[in-house]
Amino acid sequence: MEYTCIRLFLLISIVCLATSSNSRSIIKNLPGFHGDLPFTLETGYVEVGDDNGIQFFYYFVESQRDPLHDPLLLYLTGGPGTPALYPFMYQIGPLTIDLEHSTKNNVVLEINPNSWTKAANVIFLDLPTGVGFSYATTSEASRSSDSMLALHTYEFLKKWLLDHQRFRTNPLYISGISYMGILVPVVTLEAYKGNEQGKQPQLNIQGCLIISPLTDKFGDFNSRLEFAHRLALISDDIYESAKESCHGNYVDKDPNNRLCWNSLQRMDECTSGINPSNILEPLCEDLDTDPTCSIDKIYLEYWANDKDVQKALNVREGTVKTWQQNNALLHYDFKKNDTIYYSYDIFSSIIYHKQLVDKKCQVLIINGDHDMNFPYVGATAWITSLNLPIESPWAPWFVRNQVAGYRVTYAKNGYSLMHATIKGAGHSVALYKPEEASVIVDTWLGSHAYFSDNLAL
Repeated sequence: MEYTCIRLFLLISIVCLATSSNSRSIIKNLPGFHGDLPFTLETGYVEVGDDNGIQFFYYFVESQRDPLHDPLLLYLTGGPGTPALYPFMYQIGPLTIDLEHSTKNNVVLEINPNSWTKAANVIFLDLPTGVGFSYATTSEASRSSDSMLALHTYEFLKKWLLDHQRFRTNPLYISGISYMGILVPVVTLEAYKGNEQGKQPQLNIQGCLIISPLTDKFGDFNSRLEFAHRLALISDDIYESAKESCHGNYVDKDPNNRLCWNSLQRMDECTSGINPSNILEPLCEDLDTDPTCSIDKIYLEYWANDKDVQKALNVREGTVKTWQQNNALLHYDFKKNDTIYYSYDIFSSIIYHKQLVDKKCQVLIINGDHDMNFPYVGATAWITSLNLPIESPWAPWFVRNQVAGYRVTYAKNGYSLMHATIKGAGHSVALYKPEEASVIVDTWLGSHAYFSDNLAL
């Protein structure tokens, strides 16, 4: 009895601490959108890290179907360095920019008909500090790394759920895109281990969902040669010459291996004019204002830096000087050295995927089949290395009676992994094929039972 009372007192203390240290607001209206928002939007800050020096800003949208029972997704953006407002307004969130009626002084918002929030609760998180509206209160807190960010994300999630008790029993998935393929499996594994170690609160973790993931910093970049050959971007002789002379290594060019060097140089000449995010789309420069390229991103930047918008979102005044659509100081390029702000200290997340195989974990990996940033062939290779039995063989899946892509499912002792491609999609699959992306995610979320036997409520 005494132990129970002490445990109850500690839990109440933790809840009170979380409530006092975090702030949140319900947003009813936003500049650019006519009338009240037809969904529940919350924004806020959660303090994490040593001495709570990290202030993570988030957007939370309740499911428009059944918020108390629908899955809860924590969505992490790529880069690192891309703010959460980008997928919120440009990919999977409930709003989007009306390009036809927008100007830089009057950005008009409209409803996104393919929002993932129609069937799931979604937390969009600005991370690490220096991204979006997240900030640090100390110089030490402004520095991060892959491994630190994974732990801080797990800490954020625990504090957020302590402050949102009614969502504690919702099926929880860690999700993300691109570079977050490095972090999502780590955060997911932390959640499972935390439950096993009795950490509070217990999370109803069910698995993870990753779009166009960077999983291995050698294998995924290395797979570009095979992808380019499969998509007829390079000839048979270039491909065969590179295979023979480079000995399977196409990213570390040996200047003394002239045959390999020449083959890879020929590949670069053939693909330098290709948009790697989607080989079907035009190649756009960063400052290009062609409507097919980046004008919508420019509008988003105007909108996010508007003082009235920041006030409506309850952004703390003076904490962020300028909202950037990408923090170049944090953004990763192949073999980029660590910066004073960020250390790229996880080279591959395959080892974490292998540990998740021993959990009752549901995994969805999505690739656009025209993405050359991190091609589907690289994902296929590391998934194959898990040595999982095939439950459902490679086959097409459909939207509106048309082939939308292909998928294969692996399963072992309560663990399941589905690898799906989306036909014609590039790196940001929800940008290029929004309906197809929404359908595959909604179908997958509803396709399996939930495991909550060990959840301490």
